[in-house]
Amino acid sequence: MSKPSTSIKVLYSELNEQVLSAGAEQLQKAGFTVQTAIGRKAVQEALNQTNFDLVVLGATLSRDDRHHLPYMAKKASKTVKVLVMHTDGSRHPYVDGNTDTGEDMDHLFRKITALQQPKAAAAVAGK
Repeated sequence: MSKPSTSIKVLYSELNEQVLSAGAEQLQKAGFTVQTAIGRKAVQEALNQTNFDLVVLGATLSRDDRHHLPYMAKKASKTVKVLVMHTDGSRHPYVDGNTDTGEDMDHLFRKITALQQPKAAAAVAGK
């Protein structure tokens, strides 16, 4: 598991509580500061209350939520990065990085680490 070079504040969201809990625990073990949100409304509330470095939208969120929440995240903060899990290669203009179905948490950590580095972020966004 790759450790982040600096602690970043992550908003991690899923619709399934068990998946959210397990994923958040792994992100925290990797050294990230994590706040969780269950569903679209909780993500919107968190974005209105706190600034985040990264928003991770998990696989159990609806496809509609994974499409609309990146817009909301960028509206809340121009500097926030958005990473969407399980996109199967689709690209969204407000998404800075994505993972495909079947990729493990180590792959997610590498994507997050790359998003922290400006030159690497462009390469991650294109993959």
